Amino acid sequence: MAESKPKQGLVQVYTGNGKGKTTAALGLAVRMAGQGGRVIIIQFLKGGSPTGEQKFIEKYRPFEIIKLNRGNALKQSLEELKPTTERTFALALAAVSRGEYDLVILDEILVAAARGLVSTSELLELVAHKPPAVELVLTGRAATPEIIARADLVTEMREIKHPSAKGIKARRGIEY
Repeated sequence: MAESKPKQGLVQVYTGNGKGKTTAALGLAVRMAGQGGRVIIIQFLKGGSPTGEQKFIEKYRPFEIIKLNRGNALKQSLEELKPTTERTFALALAAVSRGEYDLVILDEILVAAARGLVSTSELLELVAHKPPAVELVLTGRAATPEIIARADLVTEMREIKHPSAKGIKARRGIEY
């Protein structure tokens, strides 16, 4: 029987202006859970209405998903986002350093860093506290050169064409 836990956990980054960063991370979460691994997704700068993935995870419980922000992050000021982001980051640091999960996904943490809500040095410190067997995924636009240099795998989603250019609004079940 195949081993469910990776022997060596790496650091993966999904970044860029294109669509699909969270979707790629969720695919990895499903794969790990399917192999019997323990998974947690911690969402930064998400909020507002529950997304399809949140509804699915809360209904079927294949793994944990945590989102502390209850407002719409796109409409909140940095001052409004700062306290929740700090609590979310503390939770993320604990989840990574304890080593109880095989896969930890920090969704939109790179946006939090780009907006100055988490410093690059704090994020690098979190990565440094990662136990060797934990796979860590960081998602969001604008990964810094320091994060890219530290990561083992970096995928950049590049927008070539998007339906929003034709005035097509975000669609339930596709974009959220």
